[in-house]
Amino acid sequence: MTKPRKMGERRGWAWTLAIVILKPLLVTLTRHSWTDGEKIPAHGGVVVAANHVSHVDPLTYAHLLHEYGRLPRYLAKAALFDVFFVGTILRATEQIPVYRQSADASRALSAAVDSVEKGRLVFVYPEGTLTRQPELWPMTGKTGAAHISLLSGAPVVPIAQWGAQNILYPYASRPKLLPPKPVYAKVGDPVALDDLRGKEITPQLLLEATDRIMDAITGLLEDIRGESAPPERFDPRKAGVRLTGNPNEREQRRLRRKHG
Repeated sequence: MTKPRKMGERRGWAWTLAIVILKPLLVTLTRHSWTDGEKIPAHGGVVVAANHVSHVDPLTYAHLLHEYGRLPRYLAKAALFDVFFVGTILRATEQIPVYRQSADASRALSAAVDSVEKGRLVFVYPEGTLTRQPELWPMTGKTGAAHISLLSGAPVVPIAQWGAQNILYPYASRPKLLPPKPVYAKVGDPVALDDLRGKEITPQLLLEATDRIMDAITGLLEDIRGESAPPERFDPRKAGVRLTGNPNEREQRRLRRKHG
């Protein structure tokens, strides 16, 4: 684990408040192990692409990025911006609202490109949601991270994390806070996309770039877990798994009815 860096960006009141509240909790509730954090660029626009195994991992990723001197701008559900006080913090920290499955969906892409071009770090979950893969390996990716990178010229830095799911498993109703859980993260080299830059951005080009990004994330997670991912990446559409919300909700309701 390399030595963290000093923050090179002004935090402002909202970032300061969030850090004062959340950092002590993360230090208390996790035992982090970070590898190659120095590969996170210290300055300039960058897209970070990462796997998603828990509703907690935006916080554990933010902890890593903050300790290496960067403030992340997440693509967050637009509905969160309407939540009392939460929305105020999200807007003040310049997070980016995502309007899923709506006519406004392209606004997030434009806002993310603008943020990167202003020298910020934009954080993307290419899977678009918590993984549905039964063993929590990365799924097929959506093209947002690739699209932002190709439009802005910014590099894509992959990160994989493992352990946050032991604090809050996907769609579990209660977190397991104690004892403190180990959380591992590994940062990779920028994904090789230079041969795709300057070309017409077609669906095929975006899919090629996205596959490279997902391969990089999966490889980092294999290193962390010490095992190989399945040879074929899980595709929730082909598997007939719902893309939003709890994919196991119906089965959980059935079991609740059965057992009273």
